[in-house]
Amino acid sequence: MSEHHDHGHTEAARHHDIRGQGNFLIAGLTSGHGVFHWFLQSFFVLLPEVEESFRLSKVGVGAISTTRETVSGLITLPGGIIADALRRHWGLILALCMGGFGIGWLLVGQAPVFPMLLVGVAVVSVSASMWHLPALASLSSHFAHRRGTALSFHGIGGNIGDAIGPIVTGFLLGYLTWRGILSIYAVAPMLIAFLVYWAFRNIGRTDLESDESNKAGWSDQTRAILRNPVLWGITLVGGIRGMAFIALVTFLPSYFTSDLGMSDLARGAHFGLLVAVGIIATPVMGYLSDRLGRKLILVPGMLFLASIVFLMAHFGDGTSLIVLLSLLGVFFYSDQPILTASALDIVGDRVATTTLGALSFARFVLSAASPLIAGFLYDNYSMDYVFYYVAALMALGAMLLLTLPLKSPSQAAGHHH
Repeated sequence: MSEHHDHGHTEAARHHDIRGQGNFLIAGLTSGHGVFHWFLQSFFVLLPEVEESFRLSKVGVGAISTTRETVSGLITLPGGIIADALRRHWGLILALCMGGFGIGWLLVGQAPVFPMLLVGVAVVSVSASMWHLPALASLSSHFAHRRGTALSFHGIGGNIGDAIGPIVTGFLLGYLTWRGILSIYAVAPMLIAFLVYWAFRNIGRTDLESDESNKAGWSDQTRAILRNPVLWGITLVGGIRGMAFIALVTFLPSYFTSDLGMSDLARGAHFGLLVAVGIIATPVMGYLSDRLGRKLILVPGMLFLASIVFLMAHFGDGTSLIVLLSLLGVFFYSDQPILTASALDIVGDRVATTTLGALSFARFVLSAASPLIAGFLYDNYSMDYVFYYVAALMALGAMLLLTLPLKSPSQAAGHHH
């Protein structure tokens, strides 16, 4: 087996191989991330069509997002632990996630009955959620000193997918049914999976690892993580932020269509605008959080979001809607990578995927019920109440974050090495 090469030889070979280089790592993982988000976000634009096909209530629409959140959450905790243990097979895990993603969309696109659609959504969610664990952990360990920046770049890949997806999908809806679009979308990830395996075959084989000696350290570290109150605090804030995020993203397309009477293309474009701003803002915020500290960016950011969403209830129409969506975009996507970075600042590299798993688990568990609550508010009151609900959550998250003692990034990078 290739494991027994003398070390110097493989090191030298890796320098010549583009696959070992930092920029290639960021570019490749970012593009893969973009594929996931393109399709996930497109599905939100298709929701009004799906709603019509299966004659769903708003709570039914919420159930689709709830399935997504629940399954994503359930998989991340065991997933994080497994991914840490199978570190040398990360490339294979990433490839399987991409392939499974395509299969899931095929199930959704072909689903004859609603429960079948939910099964497809579940497969999609498992794949998308598992992708993030090795991807973020390998970036985090590769770029310990610029963690906020590296994770934000990975975030941008997602955001670019988020921006292009809805616009392309809105355009395609003029020519195809939602089923047709998803069935086409299913083919791409199945092909890309092979490329992913080629690119990241050796991604998890780092110099940290001589497996045996580290098993003990790993379980101690895992236990220490679970006892760390600051980490639970960050996780809770992530959960509350997730509740707000998923409620807004699930119902904005319905609001654009049913309340504001937008066309498919306009719906995609407004959604795309929100994300396009995020693409520009996310790396800037990530960089600032590396420089100024995570809290200085996160707390004002979440309060800012709360006030913008609150205003959407009163001015959510026409030109003012465009202005508010642009302002919302500044922080709406950038706080997540920074929260992740602040958690990884605290823990060691070896348990990074376990930490990420625990974080997303808690986030998804909290946010799972959120679309049902928002659907209920939308069905029985109006979208304005959904806006109030989201704004209240954002403000609550900011308050909690204020109380947490976060490490400054420079301290964090120092204590790993």
